Amino acid sequence: MQQSADILKLFEESAIAAGRVILDIYRAGAAVRLKGDTSPVTEADEAAERLILAALARHMPDVPVVAEEEVAAGRIPDVSGGRFILVDPLDGTREFIGGHDDFTVNIALIEAGTPVLGVVHAPALHTLYLGGAGKAEKVKLDDKDAVIARMPIAARLKGASPSALVSRSHNCDATDAYIRKAAILERKTVGSSLKFCMVAEGVADLYPRFSPTMEWDTAAGDAVLRAAGGMVATEDGAPLTYGKRLPGLRAFENPPFLATGRPSERG
Repeated sequence: MQQSADILKLFEESAIAAGRVILDIYRAGAAVRLKGDTSPVTEADEAAERLILAALARHMPDVPVVAEEEVAAGRIPDVSGGRFILVDPLDGTREFIGGHDDFTVNIALIEAGTPVLGVVHAPALHTLYLGGAGKAEKVKLDDKDAVIARMPIAARLKGASPSALVSRSHNCDATDAYIRKAAILERKTVGSSLKFCMVAEGVADLYPRFSPTMEWDTAAGDAVLRAAGGMVATEDGAPLTYGKRLPGLRAFENPPFLATGRPSERG
């Protein structure tokens, strides 16, 4: 079995390569169409996913891969063995279409329902986050995707005035109600899985999410946050799990969750 550090390196290199393809299309302007569930998709989503899947097939051929556009096309592998990879080639497609830079590439390894390794790459921001193998890091890249710096990150303890992150494109009344009930005065709107990473690096305290998400939306950011000392939990306080089928939800759909920083802030 491959070492965790080698897998993280593969995920990092694959995400960066996919980011180059995405940025080329982003700068040129992408054609948009709707999938069967009415969510948008572009050629950037599809080209990035093909690149990532090819890399994973070369280096980890025996590990099933659940990828967003593959699932949309009806190609869903058997993950009953408990070890599989989740891929969202372009998280924040609406941000991408709208000209916002906070879209990401997400790759995560799941073992026994837990995201143990993950990479989140924000190509337009020249920033990458990774988590697992005993570390959580923020990586800064130059315009040619060479590494400028690697910095360890850690989730913070919640202060007297906690701050919350909410989705730019998928906020809902239930999330707003939670923030009001928790008396959180500071909130920031951010797209994509970057919200997990911002909690992981200690620039925000929590990310409540009550509108629908899929496992490929959250797994990589979840892995980064856990490696940084944080947690993603369901409303009953249990850790969010992966490869699940829950009553009333689609395969790989998440229930509502709360992503938080270090343990002392959890009730």
